[in-house]
Amino acid sequence: MKKGKMFYTIFITILVLGIGLVASFGSYIYFTTISSVVERVSNTKQSYMAQMRNSLEQKIQTIEYAFNTYSTTSSFNEVVKHPITEKDFIAYRNVNTQLNYIATMGLEGTEYSLISLDQNWKISNGSLSYLTKTEREKLINTYIDQQDKGLFWIRTDKGIRFVNTLPVFSKKKQAIALSDISSQTLSHTIQTEDHMPVFILNNQGDLMYETEPATRLLSAQQLQHISEVTAKSDNTGMLTLEKTKHQPARQIIYAKSAYNNWTYLTVLDKNEIANAFQTTKFGIIMMGLVLTLLIVVVAYVIAIYFTKPFQQIQRSLPKNPNLTFKNEPSKNEIEWIIDSIDTIVTEKESLESLIQSEMPQLETQLILNLFRKRISVEELARKMPRLGYSQLENQMYITMLIQLDNLGDREPSDKDVLLLAINKIVEETIPEQQRMLPIILNDDTQATIFILTDKNEHEIRKQVLDDATLLIQTVKEYLNVSISIGISTAYSNLLESKEACEMSKQALHHRLNLGKESIIFYEDISMVISGPVLLYYPTELESQLFDAIRIGDEEQVHHTVRSLLAEMMTKNNHSMNFEVLLVRFVNNLIQLEQLLGIEVLLTQDNHALYHRLLDIRNPEEIERMLVEQIIFPMVKSMKEKTNQQFRSLSEKIAAIIRAEYDQELSLELIGDRLHYNPNYLSSIFKKEYGTTFSEYLMGYRLQMGKKWLVETDMTIKEIAERLQYHNSQNFIRSFRKKEQVTPGAYRKMKQAN
Repeated sequence: MKKGKMFYTIFITILVLGIGLVASFGSYIYFTTISSVVERVSNTKQSYMAQMRNSLEQKIQTIEYAFNTYSTTSSFNEVVKHPITEKDFIAYRNVNTQLNYIATMGLEGTEYSLISLDQNWKISNGSLSYLTKTEREKLINTYIDQQDKGLFWIRTDKGIRFVNTLPVFSKKKQAIALSDISSQTLSHTIQTEDHMPVFILNNQGDLMYETEPATRLLSAQQLQHISEVTAKSDNTGMLTLEKTKHQPARQIIYAKSAYNNWTYLTVLDKNEIANAFQTTKFGIIMMGLVLTLLIVVVAYVIAIYFTKPFQQIQRSLPKNPNLTFKNEPSKNEIEWIIDSIDTIVTEKESLESLIQSEMPQLETQLILNLFRKRISVEELARKMPRLGYSQLENQMYITMLIQLDNLGDREPSDKDVLLLAINKIVEETIPEQQRMLPIILNDDTQATIFILTDKNEHEIRKQVLDDATLLIQTVKEYLNVSISIGISTAYSNLLESKEACEMSKQALHHRLNLGKESIIFYEDISMVISGPVLLYYPTELESQLFDAIRIGDEEQVHHTVRSLLAEMMTKNNHSMNFEVLLVRFVNNLIQLEQLLGIEVLLTQDNHALYHRLLDIRNPEEIERMLVEQIIFPMVKSMKEKTNQQFRSLSEKIAAIIRAEYDQELSLELIGDRLHYNPNYLSSIFKKEYGTTFSEYLMGYRLQMGKKWLVETDMTIKEIAERLQYHNSQNFIRSFRKKEQVTPGAYRKMKQAN
């Protein structure tokens, strides 16, 4: 299974911390163990150095004590003052015996010598020799004059020489006792099984002895530094020499002698420490590996344990398509979960905001579903509390419908705006606790469901009547339009809202008989007893209206329509009777337009004419629609048709004049030819051309006479006869009246030009 970033974060963090702790713990153990090993080795070497120091000093002190004791004896004074020769065997034997005795108490392999400065002899290793003057002076100069002590050590080529000037407690030295300890003897005395290097420094810091002079582990400067440091320190200890250009850093174990202030040194060997630490080092490494493996397992288990809830959260959260690749759950669970939660919170806030903003729409849809009976009992019980309505006992409901009686001085396109305004007025006028949300039911109707609690029928009717009256007054005051209101009976179940809405519609149907600004309760009209239907149709007024339409008299049409509708409504009390008569009237109008050959009611725009008329419950609105949308368009069409006929007849008369101007013409002759009355033809010709038939005929003839005067050689008499004048004088008078000149003068004028 692919692990996410959170897993690796926890795993790596625990792993790093664990390995860090292991490394720290291992380092602590490592350095503590090294310190312990170094301390143990150092203590061992310090103990050895102390033992070596004590052992060497014990031998030296024995030699010193032996010589000091011997120098105080009487035999010593006699010997050193007696000149020994080869013949003085007894003296020689005594001295040699004494030296051998001292040798048995001192270091094995040490050469002991006794020199008499008074008698200039020297006994060394059993042999007797004599000093020359030069040798005597050199000894005195080296061991007595140049020294401020009677007991001292010097380094020789072969080892260390212990010099004891005798007698010890006398300033006048008579003899010198020499103890020559060879390097081999010292090495044999102080050498250990591990062959560690040993250095011996005197109190001046001079190197008295070293076990491996060939290797020279310490330089002269380092030895001098050690001497200076140890001179101020305790008897034993350890110091570190810093690394130099030619020498590495070293740790020095030293033991200081209280007897002669010598310093015994050894170098702490790293290989020795490493060997001593080898087993421990292996154990630490193995422990570190085991702990690291354990930490890896623990880190893995902990990472799995802690990331498991995140994976469960991931699976329970929806996928977020807005997250980029780098924030996918397989990459970063925390960021993914945070982004998902932020998205859910944001969507929740947006949804709450959307629901809040959409609450009116949801409530509107609920009420529409109530009026359409498209909601169940369970759905209603679930939605009512969400929309802020509480289900109370003894709660009654009434449905109120409002329709416009007229549009006032507004255009029909403003009807929707007026309904919205009325809906807003209802919302502001009726208290919120007494109603549900007012809605626009359809293109003509506004609907409101009243909520009435703890009221009897009389109180309910009074309250609804008062509210309806207030609404009619408010709408008229602010919108300047009149409305009528239909009110259903009270009901206790909201699921009966559809039946209540139909009741209110039936109530509004009766405003045709009651007039505008009516408040109609369904219970009032439901008591009307139905009987045989007696219809009264005003046939005479219809004939007058049709005659006015034929002649195009708009004023007469408007007056007759109003009278006709008033007769139909006043003499037919039931709204159904009026609707039947209205349908009959529209059918007669359709037949009339077919007879007249016009198309107004049968166009595509009027296919729903019957439904539109029957949906209108306001007499004024019905009259307005009939006049403006049906009858006046018919009158206009008749006018247009009549004008086309007039224009056609006038053009025919003018064409006859232009074709037969040189013949006998009159309206009577043309009327007979066109089958119209001469007076009718005279009137329409004058209406179209603005002049009478005679004037138009005379003008055209004079126009042709002018043309013949210019273009032909006909005489004036011939022209007058051809133009149907009975004598030439009539032609001349008519010509001069129109052109202000006689025909003859007109011809001369044109010919001159």
